[in-house]
Amino acid sequence: MRAARRISESGYYHVVVRGNGKQRLFENDEDRRFFLKLLREYAHACEIDIIAWCLMDNHVHVILCDRTGRLSEAVGKMTMRYARWFNARSGHVGHVFQGRFKSSPIECDRYLLEAVRYVHDNPSKAGICDAEDYPWSSYHEYAGTPEYAKTEVVLDMLGGPEGFSEFCREGPSAEYLFVEGVRIPDEDAGDVARRVLGDVGFSEVKSLSREKRDELLRALRASRLSVRQIERLTGIGAKTITRATT
Repeated sequence: MRAARRISESGYYHVVVRGNGKQRLFENDEDRRFFLKLLREYAHACEIDIIAWCLMDNHVHVILCDRTGRLSEAVGKMTMRYARWFNARSGHVGHVFQGRFKSSPIECDRYLLEAVRYVHDNPSKAGICDAEDYPWSSYHEYAGTPEYAKTEVVLDMLGGPEGFSEFCREGPSAEYLFVEGVRIPDEDAGDVARRVLGDVGFSEVKSLSREKRDELLRALRASRLSVRQIERLTGIGAKTITRATT
């Protein structure tokens, strides 16, 4: 049985859709433009505001404000229609998206700002280019003229486009991470571990005193990393991790 989605009291959500098996969702700019067209169409039909977005090759981040409870309807219909169009155009057969979309509620202004910055930082994090140079995100809408995103909420909090650009240049906060459900995705495990370990490198953990090592292992487990993820990152055996954390 699938876990129920966590409901946001504020109406704001960080939504992520991924390509099935990490496959590419977009083969060219025509694909990207059509996806954005559908995003705007279904958001409008379901009375949902698009706050920020970023299209990567095999996944998409979107911040949405849904005060009518129609998030699943909008995203579900959008992805279904895009998948049909993508398969028909490209000759691809099978699922385009990886299961149902992921969503994480955003409950305060501070986390909304952090989520918007996190979304726009994806190209930089992936080593593609700086956020302001990436053409397939809403960064240029915040710095210039809105087209898909409703930018005024965030811009009002940051004092306008210059404040937004300055905020983004500071880089993402260690406090914010997209989390859906109770398990940390493998692709985010390294980020979580770095925040827990601070100045201690992954490979340094096993050379620490047993007391300090076990303290950090317990902290890693408390951050919802699995034994397997900790083993992969630190090189410490699963038995040692289990013994130290149970």
